[in-house]
Amino acid sequence: MAELRSFIFIDQLQPRTMCYLGTWIRGSLPRTNMAAQIIEVAPGLDIEAITDVALKHAEVQGGILVVERQFGYLEIHSRSTAAVRAAGQAVLEFLETTADKATKPQILASQIITRIDHLHAFLINRNKLGSMILPGESLFVLEMQPAAYAILATNEAEKAADIKVVDYRMMGATGRVYLSGTEANVRQAAGAAQEALEALQ
Repeated sequence: MAELRSFIFIDQLQPRTMCYLGTWIRGSLPRTNMAAQIIEVAPGLDIEAITDVALKHAEVQGGILVVERQFGYLEIHSRSTAAVRAAGQAVLEFLETTADKATKPQILASQIITRIDHLHAFLINRNKLGSMILPGESLFVLEMQPAAYAILATNEAEKAADIKVVDYRMMGATGRVYLSGTEANVRQAAGAAQEALEALQ
């Protein structure tokens, strides 16, 4: 039976979090304020059967279906919160488990860097998919396991403060988040991101 690494329900996708997702997903594009469910499992190929269950059970659309080395990832979304929850519940029943049995997030690194140097900003912007960080802004970086929790941390940070989503990586061995803005906003966002993960521990 598959190991449930992440089972993340998002009540409302925030605009920057959603737009970043849209830069790389190959499935159905979600819209701002849609509900979403993200599921991460091991072994990776077990995500195929899980996808079959979710899509057949409720009127949801798939944005992500990826098998990445050891892990499989599924993201589904809908304007109907009830449909997303129903699809998620069907997956849990299929796996004969509950959401609280998912692997708890572990914060590996968390740092705020104030007044980013222009050369540092240049280097970060060479490797990002989201907004550009500008010299003088503050930067919050966060790394966690399992990786999928990066989208939850980003979404909750955006709810809490006016920040830019520079990057977030939600697949692989670890998840990573890069957020920028004024120091005050970045500190507020950082607190919200960490609280969201700690609440699940």
